[in-house]
Amino acid sequence: MRILLVEDDVVLRDVMVRSLGDAGHRVDVAETLEQAEHYWLVQPFDAVLLDLNLPLTDHPLSGLGSGLKALRNARARGDRTPVLILTARNRTDERIAGLDAGADDYIGKPFELAEVEARLRALVRRTQGTDDRVEVGMLTLDRKARRFLLGPQPLDLPAREFEVLWELMTPPGRVVSKRSLSSKLSDVDEWLGDNALEAFISRLRKRLPGSGVRIRTLRGLGYVLEPDQ
Repeated sequence: MRILLVEDDVVLRDVMVRSLGDAGHRVDVAETLEQAEHYWLVQPFDAVLLDLNLPLTDHPLSGLGSGLKALRNARARGDRTPVLILTARNRTDERIAGLDAGADDYIGKPFELAEVEARLRALVRRTQGTDDRVEVGMLTLDRKARRFLLGPQPLDLPAREFEVLWELMTPPGRVVSKRSLSSKLSDVDEWLGDNALEAFISRLRKRLPGSGVRIRTLRGLGYVLEPDQ
């Protein structure tokens, strides 16, 4: 998953980035309200982890803003990205305010990182219509274990090919545009071009003969992963 982590606590942020990265997620970090609104506007994400108490700028004396502002603005422009609020504000009225602003789930600090990951999987399952285990032909995606299987054997893939195949199976049968794939796989300051993306697709195709699965190109629309009939 591509995740936006909005958190100004340096220690907690570093721990979460390391944990989520080790689990195979791509994590972009925002430390202030302005950064959060900017990244959320220019980059599509699978989920947002949102703290509520945020600095307004990078200056330590700038005062605090509320992550609820970024959330309300996103929902007002029609952005439906799943949002999990992470905050020390764990009173009932504040949880209600977060949910009323458009959050999908809420967890109070301190929390276990394993629970955060489980809640993220549940959010994406619910919003994208996916299961933790998806099978097409002989190809299986196990989201909990973050691995692909080809028949009974693990299918080991380089990181970028793994991400492309993950997107094509979220869920399978969905047409995924080149722009959508590039957005999910690009760094904030470096765009993944069509040539690089096509190279990843080509390499994946070479790994799939005999799997009962194919990646079909729909001219002008993108790619779709489907049974090879």
